[in-house]
Amino acid sequence: MDRALYLAMTGGTQVMSAQAIHANNLANVSTTGFRADFEQARSMQINGDYYPSRVFAMTENPGTRFDQGALQQTGRDMDIAIQDKGFIAALDSTGQEVYTRAGDLQLTVAGQLITGTGLPVVGIEGPIFLPPVDSLEISEDGTISIIPQGGDGTQVTALNRIKLVSADPEELTKSEDGLIRSKNGQPLEQDNTIQVLSGFIEGSNVNAVEEMTKIMELARRFEMNIKIMDTVRNNETASAKILGRN
Repeated sequence: MDRALYLAMTGGTQVMSAQAIHANNLANVSTTGFRADFEQARSMQINGDYYPSRVFAMTENPGTRFDQGALQQTGRDMDIAIQDKGFIAALDSTGQEVYTRAGDLQLTVAGQLITGTGLPVVGIEGPIFLPPVDSLEISEDGTISIIPQGGDGTQVTALNRIKLVSADPEELTKSEDGLIRSKNGQPLEQDNTIQVLSGFIEGSNVNAVEEMTKIMELARRFEMNIKIMDTVRNNETASAKILGRN
């Protein structure tokens, strides 16, 4: 009975972990540039001085879905959608280079170009700072051109270029903060073939129907594990009564 109880207990715990992965995906169904996570469960042999028949269930996050999300037209000059498998290079709070598909760019009061979540965008030689502008345009290769504030409207100046990178999904990993990093920890090289589409942003690649279906399936699986534990408890109670009569 202890084996059945252990399997049901570990199974229920890991189902809750799987629920957390899918719930996070569903919660980010409207998050710009969000990449959905996968989950899988498998049985694992217990190591150590235990019976060889003892196994437990384990939920894993084997990877991230890098399929492109739906494009949404905004008409805003500072919104860009990355084409193909490219990423925008940015800096996290520690100054490490990270990568994102969220192209809802902003300008701070100091003129720094940041992502919608406040990460500094990387240019040719580090973070991008712009002078006061009347208008701004981002071309297909990520070049930023501006009309300076107070100009006559004809003085278009190319100031910087957003660092756009690409890599095989197997070379990338998604951290707990939702940002993409290279597995070896080294910055990726700029890829001049990556293009952006101005006036658009890329939505999440989460399939809401698929995530809801999976969450309901996991809920039924959790109930099954609870029923197994109830059955084991009832069997133990019945066995104790039989032994008491003897």
